[in-house]
Amino acid sequence: MSTFTAPKGTYDLLPPTSAIFLAVREAISAPARRAGYGYIETPVFEDVKLFSRGVGESTDIVTKEMYNLTTRGGDELALRPEGTASVLRAALQANLHKQGNLPVKLWYSGNYYRYERMQKGRYRQFSQVGAEAIGAEDPALDAELIILADDAFRALGLSDYSLLLNSLGDKQCRPVYRAALVEFLSGLDLDEETRRRAEINPLRVLDDKREAVQAQLVDAPRLRDYLCEDCKGYDEKVRELLTLAGVPFTDDPKLVRGLDYYTRTTFEFVHNRLGAQSAIGGGGRYDGLSEMIGGPALPSVGWALGVDRTYLALEAEGVVLDLPASTAVYAVALSEEAKTVLFAKTVELRRLGVATDLAFGVKGIKNAMKSADRSGARFAVIAGDRDLAEGVVQLKDMESGEQTPVALEALVTTLKEKQL
Repeated sequence: MSTFTAPKGTYDLLPPTSAIFLAVREAISAPARRAGYGYIETPVFEDVKLFSRGVGESTDIVTKEMYNLTTRGGDELALRPEGTASVLRAALQANLHKQGNLPVKLWYSGNYYRYERMQKGRYRQFSQVGAEAIGAEDPALDAELIILADDAFRALGLSDYSLLLNSLGDKQCRPVYRAALVEFLSGLDLDEETRRRAEINPLRVLDDKREAVQAQLVDAPRLRDYLCEDCKGYDEKVRELLTLAGVPFTDDPKLVRGLDYYTRTTFEFVHNRLGAQSAIGGGGRYDGLSEMIGGPALPSVGWALGVDRTYLALEAEGVVLDLPASTAVYAVALSEEAKTVLFAKTVELRRLGVATDLAFGVKGIKNAMKSADRSGARFAVIAGDRDLAEGVVQLKDMESGEQTPVALEALVTTLKEKQL
């Protein structure tokens, strides 16, 4: 037995659960792919300043949760704690915003890293699928992304979730609200760390999950009451388009999310059966992020949906995905000569697109058939020396139990005709 185990806050993804995770990733990305989003993949580590500038110096992610490392050459790097900053960095580096019509639509999938307190639904390595639309300021784009996320959850069979929606204003109206919020917070009984956070970014205090803090925020000024006319109109259009698409939402005036780069539209999908870690995805508009990391003005919007959290949501609702069996045909050889013949047929079937496996090792017929049954195969192909002498193999329907001889030369054609 190995003396090594997975690091704290991580887990090994193994069959058969891994097949569900793959199906979740596929389902989440499918609506984005249909909407013209192209795949992007970025390194798992970046310059630490990319995240300190983009995500925010005052966020818990940067101050407490990032995995930082120094290379032998002295470079300060960090494992990526989220995807947006990396994707935008890559798009800017490759000048994608100069190569065609805007917005640049990208989707991605990968693992992200935060040194967080461990609990169910909160891991130090977690999986997300994300989508970003870079370079366009249009409420229809915000609505499109929210609808794509909702479509993904619906396609998976989820129903017991809610969409929370808010507007964070822009550089015109947010400073006015910020001043009003700072004045309000100054009169509250807050600990020193929270007061320091309020000085850097007071909106982050609204996101504080502690009951003692939330109880004092009941009468906090609402950002919605301070929105300028442009932001009000933008916000109303997003809501109008969501309503037309049949996507229900709930206004949440305290929704600011944990990253500093958001402007205007911000949203979060929460599942009603996941307890404290209820968020299964979220995102928003980040019109100033490009400039924060040294790029031109590129208004953008995006989201990230949690694969781990979505899996837990499916589990909580009792949703069982209809996944195809990993094996359609299972070959069982009763002699060495038969194994050589069935091995060749297995290779041929695989090359024709039929998922085929073979009983390896020394197994009696009883154990081999148990393996065939566990594989989930629709058919078993069985052959021994007597079968080969007659030029046939035995084809067994694993559902009905019916077994019939099939000419060896006709085996591949026969299986293909069964549309495997």
